Amino acid sequence: MDRVIVFDLGGTLMEYRGMPHSWIAYYEACFRAVDAQYGLRLPPSYIQRSVEILREYNPRYKPREIEYAAPFLFAEATRHWDTEIPIDDIIRVFFRGMELTARIYPDTIPALSQLRQAGFRIAALTNLPSAMPDSLFRADIPQLLDALDLYVSSETCGYRKPHPAGLLYIAEHFGASISSLLFAGDEKLDIETSKRAGCASVLVCRSGGAPDFGQGQTVRTLCELTVSLICQT
Repeated sequence: MDRVIVFDLGGTLMEYRGMPHSWIAYYEACFRAVDAQYGLRLPPSYIQRSVEILREYNPRYKPREIEYAAPFLFAEATRHWDTEIPIDDIIRVFFRGMELTARIYPDTIPALSQLRQAGFRIAALTNLPSAMPDSLFRADIPQLLDALDLYVSSETCGYRKPHPAGLLYIAEHFGASISSLLFAGDEKLDIETSKRAGCASVLVCRSGGAPDFGQGQTVRTLCELTVSLICQT
């Protein structure tokens, strides 16, 4: 049976440089970028209404476990614009306005490589940034995707953490029991996900400290985790 380790992505294996957990503060500027790109000359009230609608769906603002596809969310947020601009184009310009720069942590690829060489199967489970299409997110992390055996997003399984659907999907993919998985992440949300699924957990605290979320183990670096796991084999 495969030994499977599942990693959260944002804050655990990578980050968007300079971006906070919640992107709500960027919504207005990004919608204005769409307005300017297409010369729509939307009234300020239209922009504000779009911001409010998208914010209502943001799980950092209003928690939810069901995932909604980005085209649906942007169709809802721009329905009152009365424009024929394709939703995919609106989404593309919106996120381009954030000027996102993905950064894979320096220890990520070496750690994943060592674990795979030691016989572990490596999966990733991530909640997509609210309203961001999976295709855009994946395009930012090609090197990381190459280092994984399986990538699963909230779009893939239809649910956001802490719903256990993603971990159940991964266990089924590898033909492993859910209790044999190990889930490593950097937030309370990740530990709650592992508890609901019934698997072991590791909290990755890159900034130091050791909050107690009921995790089975706490590490500061992936190197520390890698050494611990390999020594157990």
